Amino acid sequence: MTTDHPASADAADAADTDAGTGPPGLDLGRLRTHLDAERPGLAAAPLTGRLIEGGKSNLTYAVTDGASRWVVRRPPLGHVLATAHDMRREFTVLRALHPTAVPVPEPLLLCEDDAVLGAPFYVMEHVDGVPYRTAAQLARLGEDRTRRIVLELVDTLVALHSVDPEAAGLGDFGRPDGFLERQVRRWGKQLAASRSRDLPGIDELHERLGAALPASGPAAVVHGDYKLDNVLVGDGDAITAVLDWEMSTLGDPLTDLGLLLMYSGQQDPDSPVAALGGAPGYPSTDELTARYAQGSGRDVSSIAWYTAFADFKLAVIAEGIHYRYTLGQTVGTGFDRIGSLVPRLIEQGLTTLQEG
Repeated sequence: MTTDHPASADAADAADTDAGTGPPGLDLGRLRTHLDAERPGLAAAPLTGRLIEGGKSNLTYAVTDGASRWVVRRPPLGHVLATAHDMRREFTVLRALHPTAVPVPEPLLLCEDDAVLGAPFYVMEHVDGVPYRTAAQLARLGEDRTRRIVLELVDTLVALHSVDPEAAGLGDFGRPDGFLERQVRRWGKQLAASRSRDLPGIDELHERLGAALPASGPAAVVHGDYKLDNVLVGDGDAITAVLDWEMSTLGDPLTDLGLLLMYSGQQDPDSPVAALGGAPGYPSTDELTARYAQGSGRDVSSIAWYTAFADFKLAVIAEGIHYRYTLGQTVGTGFDRIGSLVPRLIEQGLTTLQEG
């Protein structure tokens, strides 16, 4: 569950820091020195920075020299799951997609030298736009605007899945053959790496998903965490940027649709994840599925499996965040409630599989 909003920094979301210090995980002095060496002239004055709240996985900061603005992304400070916080992966897919019809921020610099900030990181352009994180935010827009934005979210997903990976330079970005089997196995391993308590039903959900793998259609570039609060919406309700590419790969595109449907079905205002599906005007999951099917031409008859897999995947991510919280290795607010989400997701996944 990575609800980062890396390309737009709202002043209400973060606190400014003095030049040269920076929030945890961002040494502004070392960053400026590195920028001067690698991109001379990019920064014209001492930097100030702020942590952009909202993200529960990678850390995201807004940085400025007083005239220009950028965004910095790096892994969390503590417990890091293998392959789950790959800065090179994010940077690579942004660089490949930036010239396409998929709206993404322009990546500017990748640094894999831990000596600079203590972990790999990358810098990208700042993009104007609003990340809609709550049903209350959407309610203020009204039903028509909410409906238009969410349908455009689906259309943008269709555009992403229409990108030719070879033409975009992403032909070796993943291994589509056996993708679903590896995904189920991978997330089982991620669970084992983060499990610190008893989670009734999660092993059953994992086993049932592995026993009922659907046949995948043509492979595509997969975002991995596609939902409304991982995009920015700008003037005219257009999507100005799709964010948070840390789990992107080549694979079965219906995993993106299943995840979007799972998030869209969240309507509990007390949930630790954005319950945007309860906003007036938000289209039903059936309508979203039909819109995607019409735009992409893909077979969506097995979508229940993909939605249940999304429940399992988010449960594992949330459990990892809960584990880091118990170790005192999280930065920001809202982490204390993440652990309560996991049992609900397990139950949802089992129910979806049974009813599907």
